[in-house]
Amino acid sequence: MPKTNTLVKICGLTSEEQALQVAKLGANAIGIISVEESPRYISAEIKKKIFKTLEKYYPKIERVSVVKNCPIDLIIKNFLGEPSETIIQLHGDEDIDYCKNLRKKIPNIGIWKAFRIRTKNDLNNIKPFEDFVDSILLDSWNKETYGGSGKKIESINLKNLKFTKPWWLAGGISIEWIDEILSDIRPNGLDISSSIEICPGIKNLDTTKDLIYKIKN
Repeated sequence: MPKTNTLVKICGLTSEEQALQVAKLGANAIGIISVEESPRYISAEIKKKIFKTLEKYYPKIERVSVVKNCPIDLIIKNFLGEPSETIIQLHGDEDIDYCKNLRKKIPNIGIWKAFRIRTKNDLNNIKPFEDFVDSILLDSWNKETYGGSGKKIESINLKNLKFTKPWWLAGGISIEWIDEILSDIRPNGLDISSSIEICPGIKNLDTTKDLIYKIKN
C-alpha cells in the first residue's frame, strides 16, 4: 500500500512530556479535553502550558481544545488571554446557531463539529452544518459518554461518505482496523484516543508509534 495523506490526531493527552513525544512521532493534531466530567480532563492552565510548548517546538501541529455544550463566553475565558489553541472541537449537542455565534466571536480559530453515529440516519443531521464548520468528526454513539469510549462505528454506516468539508473518523481506531479504514472508508483524518492508552490520559507510546507508522506508510 502506498503512503497515504491521511491525517492523525491523538486526543486526550494530559502531560507536556507526552504531547512533545507524540508530536515527534508525526501526529498532525493533538487534542486536549476541556470537559470536566471526562477522565482525560485537564485545567485551562495546564492546557495553556501544553499548547504553548507545542506552538514553540511544533508550530504546524493543530492544537485542538475539545469542549461539550460549553457556553461560548466560558470557552473564551479559558483561553486565559490570547488563545493558544488553533481549533475548537465541539463534541456535544451544539446547534447551527451556536456554531455561527462561535465563528463570530473567534473568527481566527477553526471549528470542528463531532457527530455521534448510531445508525445511517444520523448522517442526515450533518449536511446543514457543513457551511458553518471547518471539519466534521464522526464518533460512535454511546449512552454513557460523548467520546473516548473505544467503541467503533459500524462499518456499514461509513461506506461512500461524501462531505463538502474534510472529515475525521473517531471511535475505536485500532491497528487491526487500519487497512479497512484506508482502503474502504477513506476519511481525511483519524482521531485516536482510548485504543492507545495505558489508562485514561496516558498513552502507550510504542502503540502510538506503531499506529501512526501504519497509517502514514
